[in-house]
Amino acid sequence: MKQPDVLVRVDDRVRLMSAVLAATTWPDDEQRDDPHGTHAHARATRKLVKEFSHHPAVHAMQVLLEQGAPLEAMFTYALRLSWPGLESDDVPRWVPPRWNEHLAHFYQVTGLEQWWADEADEWNEAVEGSEKVFAEVSFHDFLEPFIGPVAERFVFIPNICYPTKKELGTRVGTELFCIAPPRLAWGDSPPWPFDEDPAHLYRAALSQYGRMLILAYLRQYSDRVAAVGNNSLPVGDEFRKHYPTWNEQFAALFVMGAVALFLEQAVSKQEARAYILMERKAKGVTILPGVVSVLRRYLEGHAEGRYPELVDYLPNFPKHLRVAKSITTL
Repeated sequence: MKQPDVLVRVDDRVRLMSAVLAATTWPDDEQRDDPHGTHAHARATRKLVKEFSHHPAVHAMQVLLEQGAPLEAMFTYALRLSWPGLESDDVPRWVPPRWNEHLAHFYQVTGLEQWWADEADEWNEAVEGSEKVFAEVSFHDFLEPFIGPVAERFVFIPNICYPTKKELGTRVGTELFCIAPPRLAWGDSPPWPFDEDPAHLYRAALSQYGRMLILAYLRQYSDRVAAVGNNSLPVGDEFRKHYPTWNEQFAALFVMGAVALFLEQAVSKQEARAYILMERKAKGVTILPGVVSVLRRYLEGHAEGRYPELVDYLPNFPKHLRVAKSITTL
């Protein structure tokens, strides 16, 4: 039986970090910034761990959050720990002392093992819905014309706990992880089931895998990219503020353009247009239709043998994007 292109799984180390996050101020911060309905499991988990807000594991995470540490780093750290021992021979300098021991103790005193067993139906539903969505897609095949064969394995972890409105991407060994919540609904309504909006999962997963892969690809060809980087990209000041370097700007544009192309192929042109409109409204990325046009131009040249891979096209990208900047529709 052929292995699916995206492996869907639940990981107790991820669930543990989500439960610790539930005991910090993160849930309140999320609601203050953008009020929304959350999954019943997330709300119940928060209630379960509420009395442990002063636990050393929670305190350490709270301090890291207040220092601006990214959640991606914390979840990556957790995924590199053994389970259930939560041990590691390679601990980053930023990790609080004995955090793994505190996390193990938090797991024990909160009764998370039994809690997850009691909530197994909720997690199984998230896994089964996600597997259904990813059953027929191949991100590896889609990305190969751009960056060549991708050796890494794609893993998707549906997250019905915290964070509730942000997906996380992380690399551990030869696996690329996307940890993603279900799509938010309107107002206080509970989020959608994972299998009711395939486009949401495609966008979330491909955005994370694509970002990690394209940044690694640019590093691989750093000398050639550096020569192209002197030619600025036609993006606005706000975009430059969020993505200060040429590599970051290109990676962000590439990922958004690739997602739009994939949605067009895997779902519909209408879904791709809806995504482009959403990015324009949410992030002010008015240039995205032009990016899609330029990536299509590359793929045509690639199919004709003029560009073996994306790095061969990079010198043309800024110039062609300027020409395509006025394009407003697919």
